[in-house]
Amino acid sequence: MNWLPMSTVEGLPLIGGPGRFRSLARAEGGLAYEIFYPAGVASPVHSHDHDSIVYLISGSLRGTLDGRAVTLEAGGTVVHPRGVPHSVEAIVDSRWVEFKTPLPARPPIGG
Repeated sequence: MNWLPMSTVEGLPLIGGPGRFRSLARAEGGLAYEIFYPAGVASPVHSHDHDSIVYLISGSLRGTLDGRAVTLEAGGTVVHPRGVPHSVEAIVDSRWVEFKTPLPARPPIGG
């Protein structure tokens, strides 16, 4: 599985530079991506038409979830429910797996 450049999330440009992602698995009910943001890269506030479960493999993330500050350390998880505004910023180089269900109507991340 090759890494692909990631410059947008939900059609909005990432802040602070690009990240990268790769598809891990796809099933009828959802999919899983591995995502990498270098330190300082962030998403703008956005929401999805699907639920996302994030498991942080390495690094440290901060962001917002429905207007509240959230910090996530390696080994931690957070849920971004569909329709709930959120943002993500890598405090240090960070890598996570994101499970999305149901299948998004359009690709939520990309170049």
